[in-house]
Amino acid sequence: MKDVARAAGVSVMTVSRAFKEDASVGKDTRENIQRTAEKLGYVFDSTAANLRTQRSDFIAVTIPSLNNANFAATVVALTNKLSQEGYQVLLGHSNYDMEREEQLIAQFLRRRPEAIIVTGGRHTDRARAMLSGAGVPVIETWDNPPDPIGHVVGFSNADTMQLLVDHLVAQGRKRIAFMGGDSESDSRGQDRRSGFLAAMQGHRLQANRLVGSGAPQDPMGKGVVAMGTLLEQFPDTDAVICVSDLVGFGALSECQRRGIKVPDQIALAGFGAYDISEVCVPAMTTIDPKPLEIGEGTADLVLELLKSPDTARNRMITPVLKPAQSTLS
Repeated sequence: MKDVARAAGVSVMTVSRAFKEDASVGKDTRENIQRTAEKLGYVFDSTAANLRTQRSDFIAVTIPSLNNANFAATVVALTNKLSQEGYQVLLGHSNYDMEREEQLIAQFLRRRPEAIIVTGGRHTDRARAMLSGAGVPVIETWDNPPDPIGHVVGFSNADTMQLLVDHLVAQGRKRIAFMGGDSESDSRGQDRRSGFLAAMQGHRLQANRLVGSGAPQDPMGKGVVAMGTLLEQFPDTDAVICVSDLVGFGALSECQRRGIKVPDQIALAGFGAYDISEVCVPAMTTIDPKPLEIGEGTADLVLELLKSPDTARNRMITPVLKPAQSTLS
């Protein structure tokens, strides 16, 4: 800062005020300081100011996957809205590992975020304890946990399966299978599987056609393998609900490889409303979980909690069924 002041011909205090948008610094002086700082490659260090004001101006966020388009859309919407209010997002990638999420939460809290946002409603006991005692707003997203730590922006993954089962039953399908939801690292997938079981029971249909697809990584490849297993174990299956569109695309590819017509012989549905569900042939029936709405709603809730916490309220998202050719006979 002394170097900038010397080069710009002003005092160090004037440089400090210019970077803090102090009204006492004139426009021409501020622009001169900013031009000088750019030439010197100087970046204002806010550490001391943050210690004084007890503010960090960043929001910590954990997501399970960096290459999942839905989580990416949520982060983009969240970041865009928060940045308009002067907040930046510090992003942590857990890779569907709750132990890794626990480590990220501990590291984030050492840096005093203004709020912390986590994906899902299941965490290790230590992570829950840290979040409960964090002293900052905590928001769980992409879920509707029965025992939320703080606030929630999401939906019930289990309840969304009712939409798909009802749709398939209305199409005359009765021997319906579920693919996925067997991995401990994917709590939302587990909830979808349990929701499938409940919906099938409601229709008084057998729900024994369950095939795992393993951990969420490499979902398309695992969908191929899972579809092969399903056809071997339950060859008379007339419909399949997949834990995600990506698993569903792998399953669809395996059907085409084997000459099985979709939907004539087997109807196929996914979850997520990914782009691939629209461009695959046939287009895939899916659930749109509204990832952009989750991101925007989370940003709005964060801002409410920071400005007027007493009036802040949770936001429940309503996923939408998107029927397509893969289930429509």
